[in-house]
Amino acid sequence: MSNSRQSLPEPAQILLVEDNPGDVRLTEEAFKQGRIENDLHVVSDGNEALEFLSRRGEYDDAPRPDLILLDLNLPRKDGEEVLKELKADADLRSIPVIVLTSSRAEEDVVRSYELHANAYLTKPVDPDDFIETVRAFEKFWFSVVRLPPEEDSHE
Repeated sequence: MSNSRQSLPEPAQILLVEDNPGDVRLTEEAFKQGRIENDLHVVSDGNEALEFLSRRGEYDDAPRPDLILLDLNLPRKDGEEVLKELKADADLRSIPVIVLTSSRAEEDVVRSYELHANAYLTKPVDPDDFIETVRAFEKFWFSVVRLPPEEDSHE
């Protein structure tokens, strides 16, 4: 019995910007268990994230992500810088960015929203809770929220 409820015709393209291999593994695990077809792309620092998004260097054939999961504490260029550059770019600013970080600091939350993050999630310490958090926002972002189309038609 096929269910043609609003499923995405193609897998969702998700960019995970995360330097902690354990958190990458947990996120991959959560997406594997989820019901949404997705392609999870992983980069481990802010410079790589911007190269991926700009399709530079080894990422010249990278897909445009439907959603970006961004850690704040990254080597080379931190998540705040990535967010600032991303939201200043007319071609990229419509991509939703979810800050997924271990920081519970109030100023990080405030700053992320000032830089136009679409959501701020604190990583749970417990691995099962972490997987549950990722699955809950996956369901929310890909089942409930309407994402912007790939090309901005009113330019």
